[in-house]
Amino acid sequence: MSGVQQQLRTATQTGRVLLRIGWALVVLLLLVLLGTLGFLYFGPEGTQAFDAFYMTAITITTVGYAEVVDLSQSHAGRVFAAFIGFAGFGTVTFIFSSLTVFFLETDLNDALRRRRMERTISKLRDHFVVCGIGRVGRNVATELMASGYPFVTIETNREEIEHFLDRHPGLLYLEGDASDDDQLIAADIGDARGVFALTGDDSRNLMICLTARQLNPKVRIVARCHEVRNTEKMRKAGADVVVSPDFTGGMRMAASMIRPQVVSFLDEMLRSELNTRVDEVVVPQEFTPRPLASLGRRSAQYVLLGVRAGPRMHFNPPDEFLIEPGQTLILMGNAAGRKELEAALRAGA
Repeated sequence: MSGVQQQLRTATQTGRVLLRIGWALVVLLLLVLLGTLGFLYFGPEGTQAFDAFYMTAITITTVGYAEVVDLSQSHAGRVFAAFIGFAGFGTVTFIFSSLTVFFLETDLNDALRRRRMERTISKLRDHFVVCGIGRVGRNVATELMASGYPFVTIETNREEIEHFLDRHPGLLYLEGDASDDDQLIAADIGDARGVFALTGDDSRNLMICLTARQLNPKVRIVARCHEVRNTEKMRKAGADVVVSPDFTGGMRMAASMIRPQVVSFLDEMLRSELNTRVDEVVVPQEFTPRPLASLGRRSAQYVLLGVRAGPRMHFNPPDEFLIEPGQTLILMGNAAGRKELEAALRAGA
């Protein structure tokens, strides 16, 4: 069952419980009105309306105080009181049992949903941890989903989580502070491929970098930084890459003026329904060195653009270029193309 279907089913069940409670309250109000009128009718002359109402209340709730309306001389009145007692007690019991079901069901559904999510997260390998699902985090998460990469989100603001869940109900998330060791451990950082520190607070992003690096010294960390002067601090805290949205935005605006067709090409690639991206694949250590031609420079799903060999980037390498373990292949393609190239590299091991 999909996330949307599960949410719709839960909402429908909750609506039915609330509807039953609403009708039960209507019935209870009618019984109170009927009881008040009935005790006025069966009670002795001079019975007050408030006394009749009080008599109805203690009869329905089975409190058992003394009768404020004397029915000792009216058998019909006692039969009526018994009817009000049974009907009222049953209605009140139904209301409280429905309320109990409503609260327990809500808590139980949340608990089961968290448990299922925790189990799913614990099975992830080579995934990403996105710390912060605000404006920047949503774009990062959307790109990861489009590229076919698994990820877990950690966010303190429940509203931000709900906002993203409205469009992507399958989101794996943890609600809490990403700078907390327990939250990163729950996100299985030990098996993670990378961490994004994307909160709107530089100091919190710095703490996320520091904590993530301590928990997993090998993980790659990309951090968001508002103040350019904090960039070096982020790197010292463990960030591999520090990105300033303001600086990057300025560079993008300049590129849009100077190189409009290049920027337009990149924009079209990101908006494409084919999810075409410039991506990378690392050659595994067990790969047997062989010429590039044996792998294939292109397929229907990807085009090989270059190879990173140590500090040097080889653009459009020749067919005889030797592919070796540890190199990084740069390609343009979709998620299926990346997986195709990864399978070819594994087959060459």
